[in-house]
Amino acid sequence: MYLIIKVFFIPLFSSIFGQKMKDIFSYVLCFILFTLSLSILGQSNIDIQGHRGCRGLMPENTIPGFLKALDLGVNTLELDVVITKDKEVLVSHEPFMSHLIATNPEGKTFDKKQGEQYNIYEMTLEEVQQFDCGLKAHPDYPEQEKMAVVKPRLADLIDAVNEHIKANNLPATAYNIEIKRHPKYDGAYHPTYQEFANLVLGLIYDKNIQDQTILQCFDTETLNYVHQVKPDLKTALLVQNLKGPRKNLKKLNFTPAIYSPYFKFVNKKLMRLAARKKIAVIPWTVNEVKDIQRMIEMQVDGIISDYPDRVIKELGN
Repeated sequence: MYLIIKVFFIPLFSSIFGQKMKDIFSYVLCFILFTLSLSILGQSNIDIQGHRGCRGLMPENTIPGFLKALDLGVNTLELDVVITKDKEVLVSHEPFMSHLIATNPEGKTFDKKQGEQYNIYEMTLEEVQQFDCGLKAHPDYPEQEKMAVVKPRLADLIDAVNEHIKANNLPATAYNIEIKRHPKYDGAYHPTYQEFANLVLGLIYDKNIQDQTILQCFDTETLNYVHQVKPDLKTALLVQNLKGPRKNLKKLNFTPAIYSPYFKFVNKKLMRLAARKKIAVIPWTVNEVKDIQRMIEMQVDGIISDYPDRVIKELGN
């Protein structure tokens, strides 16, 4: 493009307006093309992460949802894991059955308080999978396709993803796996952070996906332990507070690969700090087009979204 403009348009511009204006035009042109190239390069490097698969379009944290995200063209599958009574690593955002997405084995709905009593850590995998998690209409996601589906084991999800990629000749995917640990729930809704992390890590390495996996958590105690036992595994610190990146990062015994804040906390100060520390910034959960555009302009390293199709459209991928 630059050569065409240089060879054709600049001489034409010069003949009409003179040499001085030609020089001004050339400088302006170079600046515009330089800015445009930076923008394009920044956009093409953004990691598009499907939040819980693609929650805006399909039931969250389900195999069909993750396969749909792959078909859309995401780079990374973002998901959450909890632990069952029989020590299975289960893909689920809550350590209980959410009243927003689930119906009981009889097909009946239940309220929030009842849902919290369906404690996954006190249920076997077989008991958990008697609950449907895809037929109930989600109040926040009217576009979400409804289907009969259950919470999957992480092992089964990985197998399904590998088969889908092979069958459809798709590029390999990455995983962003969140350990849903809270200190006050140790021994009640999940095991201690050491056991929790070991169960998840064991599966990641058994399935040989460690080189394509990010392990993320809000809990710094868990992340410190993960880094201690698997220092080469990429980790992300999730953040939902206003303390600022310096204070949040001081809680870790190491520098994580990724700082992952709520998207409204992303600003120029954070981006400058991250650049100095060589930490990637991947905000969550960015759904509205105007917010996606702002994150692109801020040159974040990745975007986690319930609507990865919107991110892909804005990036022109």
